[in-house]
Amino acid sequence: MEGLWLNDTDWIDHFKEQRTQYGVSQNQLAVMAGVSREYISRLESGKVTLTEEIRVKLTDALDKLNPENPLEMVLDYVRIRFPTQDVKHIVEDILKIRLDVMIHEDFGFYSYSEHYVLGDVFVLTSPDEEKGTLLELKGKGCRQMEAFLYGQGRDWYSFFRRCLDEDCVFKRIDLALNDRVRLLDIPCLMRKCDAGECITVFRKFRMYRSGLFISGHEEENAAGMGHTLYAGAFDSDLYFCIYEKDYEQLARSGTPLEDTEVKNRFEIRLKNERAYFAVYDLVSYEDAERTAFGIINRYMRIVDRDNRRAREDWPLNSMWAVFIGGRRDRLKLTAKPEPYTLQKTLNWLSHQV
Repeated sequence: MEGLWLNDTDWIDHFKEQRTQYGVSQNQLAVMAGVSREYISRLESGKVTLTEEIRVKLTDALDKLNPENPLEMVLDYVRIRFPTQDVKHIVEDILKIRLDVMIHEDFGFYSYSEHYVLGDVFVLTSPDEEKGTLLELKGKGCRQMEAFLYGQGRDWYSFFRRCLDEDCVFKRIDLALNDRVRLLDIPCLMRKCDAGECITVFRKFRMYRSGLFISGHEEENAAGMGHTLYAGAFDSDLYFCIYEKDYEQLARSGTPLEDTEVKNRFEIRLKNERAYFAVYDLVSYEDAERTAFGIINRYMRIVDRDNRRAREDWPLNSMWAVFIGGRRDRLKLTAKPEPYTLQKTLNWLSHQV
């Protein structure tokens, strides 16, 4: 309704302020609206004329990226093995990317002999029939894949259904819950675990403060994580990683803590059969709340000590109660599409070539 009474300049100023409040970058908005980032920049600086068509398009795009809920879920790691050596089929029919735009390298990893890569999207292959074809998307790869999916008129649900049709094996899936307002106080959570106020089926906890190096475990984000809590064994098929995301961004890019969009992150890291059942639940119900908190509530809960009762009857901690669903909107699976830019290509050439 605001667009009906604001003049163009006021509307643009209001729109920019709202975009900033939502924590949506010009890149993310451009991908969702189907325009260039440069166009968004020129529009917000008053260098191009606002039309009704672009007003509707931008409003619709920003609504889709609206973080009304302080908690959102994103896919942060996807590794899928397909029982075929037909790379062209996987790339062009499943990913819907032209194989000839991917770079071919005659080496691989995870004992695969070669791979194809486009930005941060990796497809690995091997002459060994048992290995089939492997798709790997790390964090940036997931964001890039979301840009492709949006352009194709698809989402993660439809993509995973297509993968399931191929009788694929989900080797690893990370469900990342982004906490924008610090629903969880992670240092407090760690103290609760130390004090025995965590009811859990996990046998192991690891806690790290101020980004201490994690000996014997490869963790890309270890440095600068601030407080980090691991629940479960690293080599198990399911464990949680809960950390202060704003400290990670401070260490990685120098972003001030108060300027970070995501304060905390709660990652559910699943492998093999656990990953399969999580994906199957997601595509069956399209309900991120059900899938994520079905897992979390099954494996742990934070309580307040009450020595008058048996430990299993201790009352649920109020902070934890809000996090798992009390007094907030339902969790949604959110896309944060980011295209692979020319600058990223130049960075790759500079550092890798």
